[in-house]
Amino acid sequence: MSSDGLQMLDHTVQLTHEWINELDGELGWNNRHRSFRLLRAVLHALRDCLPPAEVADLAAQLPTRLRGVFYEHWRPAQPDSGRWTLERFLERLNASFRNDPVEEDMADAAQVVFALLARRISAGEIGDVLQTLPTEIRQLWLA
Repeated sequence: MSSDGLQMLDHTVQLTHEWINELDGELGWNNRHRSFRLLRAVLHALRDCLPPAEVADLAAQLPTRLRGVFYEHWRPAQPDSGRWTLERFLERLNASFRNDPVEEDMADAAQVVFALLARRISAGEIGDVLQTLPTEIRQLWLA
């Protein structure tokens, strides 16, 4: 691998840490592992309730390392976007903390992640994501 390739790898790791640190600070958890778990859970739940074309558009704006996390275990041949409710979305997030429950309201925690995404991803892409999200989840994002 060329030194440019290594620099890109170093940069995406640095960006990923920045995102996690920023999220952890906003949550006030002082636990980067839990904050990363929340970020991952929200990204996976978003991915699974968006149509594949929008998944690809959103992924393109994530740091390379987070893009890999975003696509982890994705099955695009099984679109499920029409059957997502807010309750199902929050249950999906809570499942990531089954053995380590979050004391905060999961809807509030998800909103912190949504705010991070809104700061780090272009407004146009966020608008596209919001247009394709199921109504209840879009309302949570905009609350």
